Amino acid sequence: MPQLPAPAYPAEVRARLEADAKEVIARYPGSRSALLPLLHLVQSEEGYVSRTGMAFCADVLGLTTAEVTAVATFYTMYRRRPSGDYQVGVCTNTLCAVMGGDAIFDRLKDHLGVGNDETTEDGKVTLEHIECNAACDFAPVVMVNWEFFDNQTPESATQLVDDLIAGRTVEPTRGAPLCSYKETARILAGFPDERPGAVSASGGAGPASLIGLKLAKGEAGPQPRVVGPRGVSPRDEPQKGAEHLSSHDAPQETSASDPDHPAGPAAEEGE
Repeated sequence: MPQLPAPAYPAEVRARLEADAKEVIARYPGSRSALLPLLHLVQSEEGYVSRTGMAFCADVLGLTTAEVTAVATFYTMYRRRPSGDYQVGVCTNTLCAVMGGDAIFDRLKDHLGVGNDETTEDGKVTLEHIECNAACDFAPVVMVNWEFFDNQTPESATQLVDDLIAGRTVEPTRGAPLCSYKETARILAGFPDERPGAVSASGGAGPASLIGLKLAKGEAGPQPRVVGPRGVSPRDEPQKGAEHLSSHDAPQETSASDPDHPAGPAAEEGE
């Protein structure tokens, strides 16, 4: 059914958002590039990207509402309906799922009485399953307003949401202190986090994620080779001490098209 035009923001709200939007737009050589942060900006106002918010973005950027809607519906970080103060996302991608993410998600659905992408009646918590957040070495991972809570269990995740609902302070495993979803959206719009110590708080990847970087920098110490040096056949010079993780990364027999194959190189068709 056709919808009526979106209602406008109250005058004082629009004036404040226009001032913020002007600051955001000034960061880019083309105003259209400011659309993503402006969607975060209007999300920080209402907790989700409403039709009013999309109409505002279209107006200040000189776009159509269809163009804005196409972007707002593409990215999952933009909520399309009212959301809780705390967005609790359970990673159910492959590794987290295997390590217990599915069990955590099922437990939280039962405990909170909500399904995926639903909000508790008190408006505190919105639960959703999320895709990989590049924290596989801390699996299973739960995120609250995009802050990491690593190595979770069904029991610890249940305690986490109970603390959020009760208003008790919870500390992310790493990264900045937790803030509300609206505050998070404003930070994602590019405005500074002015809470004391928030910017200096940090967290890094675990050893499993960093080993490749250390190897590249020569900081990981001697490592066994799993393949022979270039130009040397593994059969002629086996690598002592090499431990192959599976048959797939072990030296393989050469194919019939290889001149070094015992049967000789394969002939071209017609020769």
